[in-house]
Amino acid sequence: MFLTLLRRELLANLMTFRFFVAMLVCLLLVVANSMVLIGDYERRLADYNTAVQIHRNAAVSPKVYSPLNVRVDRPPNPLSIFNGGMDKQLGNTVEIHYDFVPCLLDMELHGSDNPFLNLLASVDLVFIFQVVLSLLALLFAYDALAGERESGTLRLMLTNPISRSLVLLTKYVAAMTCLIVPFLISLVLAQLLITASGAIDLSGDDWLHIGGIVLTSIIYLSAFYLMGLLISTLSRRTATALMLSMFLWAILVLIYPSVSIWTVGEFWRPEEKLKAAYGEIEQIWKEPEKERNDYLQNHPVLRRGVWVIPLQTDYGWRVNSHSGHGRNDRMTLARHWTDRAEFIGIPETSPAQLVSDVKAYHQRLVPLWIRAAEKTWLVRQKALSEIYFRKAAIERSVMRFSPAGIYYLATAALTGTELHEMQNFMAQAQQYRQTIVAYLHDKKAFSSLQWFARSDDGKKAHEGGKVDWSDLPQFSYHRADMRTSLKHALPELALLLLINVLLFMGSFLIFARQEV
Repeated sequence: MFLTLLRRELLANLMTFRFFVAMLVCLLLVVANSMVLIGDYERRLADYNTAVQIHRNAAVSPKVYSPLNVRVDRPPNPLSIFNGGMDKQLGNTVEIHYDFVPCLLDMELHGSDNPFLNLLASVDLVFIFQVVLSLLALLFAYDALAGERESGTLRLMLTNPISRSLVLLTKYVAAMTCLIVPFLISLVLAQLLITASGAIDLSGDDWLHIGGIVLTSIIYLSAFYLMGLLISTLSRRTATALMLSMFLWAILVLIYPSVSIWTVGEFWRPEEKLKAAYGEIEQIWKEPEKERNDYLQNHPVLRRGVWVIPLQTDYGWRVNSHSGHGRNDRMTLARHWTDRAEFIGIPETSPAQLVSDVKAYHQRLVPLWIRAAEKTWLVRQKALSEIYFRKAAIERSVMRFSPAGIYYLATAALTGTELHEMQNFMAQAQQYRQTIVAYLHDKKAFSSLQWFARSDDGKKAHEGGKVDWSDLPQFSYHRADMRTSLKHALPELALLLLINVLLFMGSFLIFARQEV
């Protein structure tokens, strides 16, 4: 009996105009948009490769240690074609310096952007599935019971020894089959385009992520079909069921996700906490600044004005004892260009003595700046958690009241384009900074002449020669694996499954007690 009913429902759905529309819309939208997204990814990948080369060359260009400033880059996520998430919102490059610990707010974007292309690229595949598939699911479901009740076929069917649960089950299986077919065909064509492009290299782990996206999409599709089935169960007329379905779709898919995020942003006021964090950071930097001023004032040589040490090179270094403790002044030693290799020093002070004094100055103060930077990071991390991460958590919570919001959050976690993956990149960048600091310690750079000057007379690096950057550690970024992504997506997947169960149970309980 089940197969007979299933065959009947399948034929009834396949022979309808809406199945043809579903197939055509899915194929056109997914395939056309995939081509745009692939082009956008290739452009971002080219920008990334260019930025990596530029930043690598810039990192090894200084002839002394102190200007070392490495910029690390996050490659575009190939799975952002499915869900763009935050992959292009929070930036993709960050500055690494010994006296500054970066956070998410310090990320910058590299590459030139085409606004029109970005507008098109923002419509990722998940957005198409989120909007189009949910609408198609409701169109397949709104007359599943209301239509047969109006025509009288439902009463005729139930005169046979058929259980009502079997009727609901066959309608569900048949409709889901007709919805999944155009979805899978369009997705396969999109994958063929991705593979044929050659620019997107998907690993075995990426295919697992894609499998998770497909499963999540089917669960999401099922939730909206069951929602329409519940409306069809409650309605006596197909017109009423259609009107209620379209109203609910507009609220849950188009209006609520955007309005909820906007509302949280409007009522979120972090100014007081930010002001407190800035004040605490100001106090942290006062300590090394005071130490620096005391050191210069009590030093018999360095306390006297401005001094320069070119040391047989075209690079000179100037100390200004009145410089502030802002981000750009924290070095307190500013490089300037000089045309002549001459010593402009303090009267009655030999160049050798002045060099020795400056080396001791840096050996004393640079570790203080490093410790102050790490203390500053703790304050910034606390503020980031209390302000921005808490806001993100609230936005995540309010989005869970809509299946469309839940679907977006789940697929963003599976593609690695949500906040957790951005934090993963920043954690790796911060670990790389620690590696750079350890590298400078191993080189004894803070107490060496090469921290602030070099010599061109053929000496080795530790004796005053040009710094050798050949052993500078390189940054390598690794995206989270499937287990980590699934862990972040699991709450949303569980919630979608729960919605499916509740909707099916609600439809069954109402239909079982109804008069037809």
